[in-house]
Amino acid sequence: MVEPLIPAHGGYRQLKSFQVAQLVYDVTVRFCQRYVDFKSRTRDQMTQAARSGVQNIAEGSQASGTSKKMELKLTNVARASLEELRLDYEDFLRQRGLAAWEPRDPRRAALIAQRPATADDVATWARQVWQGERGHGAPPSYPEIAANGALALIAVAASLLDRQIDAQARAFETEGGFTERLYRVRSARRRRP
Repeated sequence: MVEPLIPAHGGYRQLKSFQVAQLVYDVTVRFCQRYVDFKSRTRDQMTQAARSGVQNIAEGSQASGTSKKMELKLTNVARASLEELRLDYEDFLRQRGLAAWEPRDPRRAALIAQRPATADDVATWARQVWQGERGHGAPPSYPEIAANGALALIAVAASLLDRQIDAQARAFETEGGFTERLYRVRSARRRRP
């Protein structure tokens, strides 16, 4: 069978990295509406960083049909955007004197274990955390819980994107890009009777 010139591409909606990044975007939009001043530049920056994470995964996946190099670049831009967003959430907590939970905090682990699919699922987790800690003194505030929940989801998305970038880099090294594919397809066509 002859290798297709343009391989199957797109399909980003099935990528776990896309799904988690999209959830981070939805959570960030809701978070900013509730806890970040409407006039603040940070609100726009956070929303745009979250959106960039999602959009660049989609764009890279679509571009992969003719440019593995562009796919790798855009996936890395998505990862960098989520890193920017992580810093914004960390700044939010620090500037308000709220606790940043450790990566192994059981509350973060509980959110990840629940595999939330929507911002409403994350809001339900936040209520459970608040109610669960109510009897143990002053529970953390909802902004603290929400920011730490977003940080947990960003960590998941970042980890998935790191693995995706590694896999894309290895594939590019072994298979090459569009130019190499073009050469292989032309050579195969010339060899046919």
